[in-house]
Amino acid sequence: MFDDVTPRLGLPYVVAAQAQKHIPINESLARLDALVQLAVESRALAAQPVSPLGGGVWILPAGAFGAAWAGQSAGTLMRFEAGAWEPLIPGEGVLAWVKDENQVVAFDGTAWTPLSATFRSLTAAASPGLANTRLEILEQEVTLSGASTATTIVIPSNCGVAGEASKFGGALGVAKNASNVGVLGPTAYYADTPVVLTAVGGNFVGGKVRVAIHVLRFDAPASV
Repeated sequence: MFDDVTPRLGLPYVVAAQAQKHIPINESLARLDALVQLAVESRALAAQPVSPLGGGVWILPAGAFGAAWAGQSAGTLMRFEAGAWEPLIPGEGVLAWVKDENQVVAFDGTAWTPLSATFRSLTAAASPGLANTRLEILEQEVTLSGASTATTIVIPSNCGVAGEASKFGGALGVAKNASNVGVLGPTAYYADTPVVLTAVGGNFVGGKVRVAIHVLRFDAPASV
C-alpha cells in the first residue's frame, strides 16, 4: 500500500526518482478497473465466496464473514484479483450496478440506496416566476389492522380524494405481491387526505401493504 495517493479514488502517485514505477501504476490500473463503470456481483451476500470471479467486486452487507471479509464495515467494496482481496472505501456519490438486482445503487456516504429511491421529487418545468410543475412519489409500508387502515402519507391538497372506500378500485388481493392501481380523475380537494385501505367483508388481522402516491404537483409563482 502507498501513503501518497489521490484524494478521491486512492490511486497511488508515482513519486520522483521512484524505483519500480510499474508497481504503483499497476495498482492504480487495478483500482480503476474496479471503480470505473462500477458493477458489483451482489450487496446481499454475507459469506465470502469460496471461488470468486477474478476482478469481481461485492458490496459488503452488515455481518459479512470470511477470512478477508470479517471485520470490514458494511458498505465497503471488496475486490478480488490474483488470489487476494482488497477493500475499497467508496466515496459519497459513487454509483454501482448491482448484477443480482438489475438496478443502480448510490452511496450517500453512509449506505447504498437504490438510485430510483432518490428521485422523490423532480421539477418537470419551471417558469421565470418560479411556478413549478413537479412530479413526486410518496411511499409508505402500511401495517394492516381493524376494518380499515389509513396511511400517514397523504394526497396533497388540491389533488385529494373524497371518503370513498373504492375510489381507487377494489382489486387488491391477499396474496403476496398482489397489486391494485387506481387513478384519480380531474377532481380537486382542499385538504391533505390520507389513502384509506378498507377490508372487504370483515377486518384486517395482519399483513402489510406498500402504498405509493404518484403526484403531479403545481406550485404557484413566487411572491413579489
